[in-house]
Amino acid sequence: MLMRFDNPLRIARMGFLYSILVLLVMGMVAKGYGFGYFGADALSMDYYVMSCPIADGIVRDTVNRALLDDPTLAGPLLRMHFHDCWIQGCDGSILIDSTSDNKAEKDSPANLSLRGYEVIDEAKDELERQCPGVVSCADVVAMAARDAVFLAGGPFFDIPKGRKDGRRSKIEDTINLPFPTFNNSQLIRAFGQRGFTAQELVALSGAHTLGVARCSSFKNRMSTADPTLDSDFSKTLARTCSAGDTAEQPLDATRNTFDNLYFRALQMKAGVLFSDQTLYGSPRTQGFVNGYAMNQAMFFMDFQQAMLKMSVLDVKDGSNGEVRKNCRQIN
Repeated sequence: MLMRFDNPLRIARMGFLYSILVLLVMGMVAKGYGFGYFGADALSMDYYVMSCPIADGIVRDTVNRALLDDPTLAGPLLRMHFHDCWIQGCDGSILIDSTSDNKAEKDSPANLSLRGYEVIDEAKDELERQCPGVVSCADVVAMAARDAVFLAGGPFFDIPKGRKDGRRSKIEDTINLPFPTFNNSQLIRAFGQRGFTAQELVALSGAHTLGVARCSSFKNRMSTADPTLDSDFSKTLARTCSAGDTAEQPLDATRNTFDNLYFRALQMKAGVLFSDQTLYGSPRTQGFVNGYAMNQAMFFMDFQQAMLKMSVLDVKDGSNGEVRKNCRQIN
């Protein structure tokens, strides 16, 4: 049963309670009460406190410089982390380059719109100069996504560190990424298989407040009459696609700012991807969309908790992984 979000006082109280809950949970995590809930006991907030105490600062400064130069990188850096974690866990496999005998994840059609690899390289290079062989590429990707959200106007949240880098990156594995054509049931099933609730699905989908989508991922919506698509917005998408499959459409009106306009767009049938708009079309998720559209603070709080959960998906530790010297290739 979904909550109703039509009472402003109720919304304010819920926002306050969410704030207290998040502070308590984050405080418990920071004090080392463990990540058993997420199955990542080897990770900790202060993992590098002795071995590389400047790790967070190096990554944050690198991302800050990159976004000052190109604000459009916030979305791709955030999406890179999601695409990394969804395939074989958060292990930096998205960074590995293809070779003559192996086609890697990054060359999958689903990943061709990702950008910002050079930002990860720059941060890793500096980390290797300051703390050689210590900080994993998987942790750099996770920290960069965290910082991109905050620097784009979103919530600040810390994440545990200590992930090891994986040794596998194969294009065929990306078939497990959620498709932009998925309907609500398919999304709930795909996210449920990774341990996420319907509400966490909606919160994580809010990452689409940043960035763009290529025409190839939504042009099918215009081939037939789509009752979930506003007619005027359909014309906007058609104009975008007139430039070809690689033409880009902002996912909401503020592509470089982390806010809740994405959810308001869904209410107006102006979601770019079918997999976005379907969140508003189903009673299983519509209430969460309405809640986040009305209360940005609640969205921020739920998003940071869902991101914390996602950031420890199937992490590798010990001999199950390594710390790459070069993020683009296995040691």
